[in-house]
Amino acid sequence: MPELPEVEALREFLDSHLVGRGIVRVLPVAISVLKTYDPPLSAVEGAQVTAVDRHGKWLDISAGGLHLVIHLARAGWLQWKDEFPAAPPRPGKGPLALRTVLAEGDGFDLTEAGTTKRLAVHLVRDVADVPGVASLGPDPLADDFDRAAFARVLAGERRQIKGALRDQSLIAGIGNAYSDEILHAAKMSPFKPVQNLDDAERDALYDALRATLGDAVERSRGLAAGRLKSEKKSGLRIHGRTGEPCPVCGDTVREVSFSDSSLQYCPTCQTGGKPLADRRLSRLLK
Repeated sequence: MPELPEVEALREFLDSHLVGRGIVRVLPVAISVLKTYDPPLSAVEGAQVTAVDRHGKWLDISAGGLHLVIHLARAGWLQWKDEFPAAPPRPGKGPLALRTVLAEGDGFDLTEAGTTKRLAVHLVRDVADVPGVASLGPDPLADDFDRAAFARVLAGERRQIKGALRDQSLIAGIGNAYSDEILHAAKMSPFKPVQNLDDAERDALYDALRATLGDAVERSRGLAAGRLKSEKKSGLRIHGRTGEPCPVCGDTVREVSFSDSSLQYCPTCQTGGKPLADRRLSRLLK
């Protein structure tokens, strides 16, 4: 799933490729992709792109006083095209979900792999009309997101820190992969309750969050859209590396599996050498 660093890199890429240019056509190919109907997509055709912004994991393309707002979800991606086939795409064939064509003949496709379709596109007059954007918490890389702001966000939380970091209404843009990376950098168990953090631990978590996300953004900056997935994977130190040695201490990276996801951690660095219970395996053994 694209998270804040990859979506920020896509925002910068699209900013340099779209702003000042006219949109000729926005064509939904998959029925599931378009989440709004008023205004219709035809309302943005013929308009000039004036800005590309990011809200958490959401992309926001402004054109003609409207906002084309995109969430790539777990299996979605954006592919830049220098040209398109002459024949229009056939609905229901392949991963293509939506095509946007510019006046010069180039543009981008939105694609989504797999059978679970969660990629979402909204065309709205006000970006706050998109519920997923309106409910977002603060951006963790914003200038005003300091230690005091982080402390306010966590105040009153009584759940495990892994879940809190992934909650988009609490902090915008962090998903499964970067929450694993942040917790590893902070040397903290993903199951540690937020209310048990002392001031020093909270500050260490804040430092790890800012450094991990900031470094990932810098690694992705300037890359073409097609290279961002591989850059993300190569830059991850702990997430997705079950069975490999921890790059800090050499212990074996462990995994905890859930119904539709998993987390990775290092026992030596994060849990005092104790492996965490794999809840899915525990249920199978009962």
